[in-house]
Amino acid sequence: MSAADFDEVGAGPDIVTPMPESQAELAFEGALRPKSLAEFVGQSKVRAQLELLLQAASMQNRTPDHILLAGPPGLGKTTLAMIVAHESGRQLRMSSGPAIQHAGDLAALLSSLLPGEVLFIDEIHRMARSAEEMLYLAMEDFRIDIMVGKGAGATSIPLDLAPFTLVGATTRAGLLPNPLRDRFGFTAHLEFYSDGELEQVITRAAHMLELRIDSGSLAEIAGRSRGTPRIANRLLRRVRDYSLVHRSDGLEAVNAALKLYDVDERGLDRLDRAVLMTVLQRFDGGPVGLGTLAASVGEEAETIESVVEPFLVRVGLITRTPRGRVATRSAWEHFGLSPQAAGHSGDGL
Repeated sequence: MSAADFDEVGAGPDIVTPMPESQAELAFEGALRPKSLAEFVGQSKVRAQLELLLQAASMQNRTPDHILLAGPPGLGKTTLAMIVAHESGRQLRMSSGPAIQHAGDLAALLSSLLPGEVLFIDEIHRMARSAEEMLYLAMEDFRIDIMVGKGAGATSIPLDLAPFTLVGATTRAGLLPNPLRDRFGFTAHLEFYSDGELEQVITRAAHMLELRIDSGSLAEIAGRSRGTPRIANRLLRRVRDYSLVHRSDGLEAVNAALKLYDVDERGLDRLDRAVLMTVLQRFDGGPVGLGTLAASVGEEAETIESVVEPFLVRVGLITRTPRGRVATRSAWEHFGLSPQAAGHSGDGL
């Protein structure tokens, strides 16, 4: 990647002026989002399943079944929800679980939907229980019951809803109650991306941003992206910035930029290393419970469990046992440490 590439698109150092976050960052993200299943890279099985579901609904002139998208953050759940609405020719309404804390919040949202609209609820597992129970009837019969009054004089007034498609996204599918999970006509489990798929993501992003990137830089960014397109695009943006400011290019710029932002050769960031070093040095490799580990590194337990741990387990640096988290031999070797030096026999690593 060359600094001259930025000059070609009018972003050379001599004419760069700061752009507001709301313009520069949103323009970047918006440009990279695929608009159709054909443009979407990776998740080939999920794409084929969604394509069949949407085509069948179109042929029968009905709204598509409700869809649950489950998987770690950054794999494209929001993008797929947008694609479902686009390919169905429908409007998309967006909300999130934390924003729906009362049944009345959900009732207002559902009653405002127009026929055929797609409702996307991110982090659907974080909805209030009362709202979840109202959603059961809405998903199944396109109807909700509104309670008027309190106590013995309370009455239930049924309210018919326009047919709609609910697309729910969750990083914690196990936290969804069975009655809610069973009402989705299709559940897609998104998987982490291979390095080859990430190279396609980065190549597409670079092309859309009119950037040139050599194969070595492409492979290096992909290898440090933790199997996650969102991270790959973010690292590309940081390398772009470094190349622009320092007038450097190629693999040297990639390595320097990622070193500056604390992303090592395996994709570990500052928090990943803090978690691993705590397990290795403070707890002699483990086992250590999640709550104790979170308190030791000063981070929320949910962040460690949903963001850090899945990657560390996937790349074989820690394992989860009934007694807690245990560092593997690969973790010791990654930091150049010895289990024996820490008083750990190394058995069972």
